[in-house]
Amino acid sequence: MQASLSYAILIQNPLLWAIAGGIILVAFYVRAVIGFGSGLISVALLTLIFPIKEVVPVVLLLDLLGSVLLGAYDFREMRWPELRWLIPGSVIGLAIGSFILADTNAQNLTRFLGVFILAYVVYALAMKPERLPRVALPWGMPLGIFGGVVGSLYGGGGPPIVAYLQMRHLDKRAFRATFQGIALTDNILRAVMYIALALLTWQLTVGFLLLIPPVLLGLWAGNHLHMRINQRAFLMGTLAVLAVVGLKYLI
Repeated sequence: MQASLSYAILIQNPLLWAIAGGIILVAFYVRAVIGFGSGLISVALLTLIFPIKEVVPVVLLLDLLGSVLLGAYDFREMRWPELRWLIPGSVIGLAIGSFILADTNAQNLTRFLGVFILAYVVYALAMKPERLPRVALPWGMPLGIFGGVVGSLYGGGGPPIVAYLQMRHLDKRAFRATFQGIALTDNILRAVMYIALALLTWQLTVGFLLLIPPVLLGLWAGNHLHMRINQRAFLMGTLAVLAVVGLKYLI
């Protein structure tokens, strides 16, 4: 039987609280370094201990906080033409994914996501990340839809959107900033849908408050590394994170 991420359970079990906090710290450290991954890493690891229908709403609130903080920090680096295509597609996708999460066992669908992620990683490494073909802006629509579905089911729509932004050849700061723009939009809309579908409860919302400190520490530490790594290291880091997440979803 899995534990609960509610405030009542976490406050009575300091070890569970510490484990969850450690996972969140690592996830948001990665988020600050490469711009994404906090949702996918958090959900992949937290669901080993907690139910997915509790993990996804709590991670949503944590991601919302991360998107606001990183988005404000990188606001001037956002590439608005990319967002004009990604946001409408993402809205459609997250609506589809939210209803799937409410009515089915989303964990049964993880293998498809794992195959997609690993296929893209292999392709990017074969081509070399810096030499990936440049895609046109309209590709943001279908990949935004895919990202929205993935975000609703697994707590982070990173892989499809990462693939798109990499093939738009953005520099590391613009990549991170633009990802926060789409992530923030998704987070707000998913929060509304989760409340409407009774997936986000008061107990889980209060439980989220207990996990804010590791989010802040992870973002602070990860941002220091982001400012120091070069573009190639940044690209390889994004692929490494995608590969680990892809393997996790296949196992």
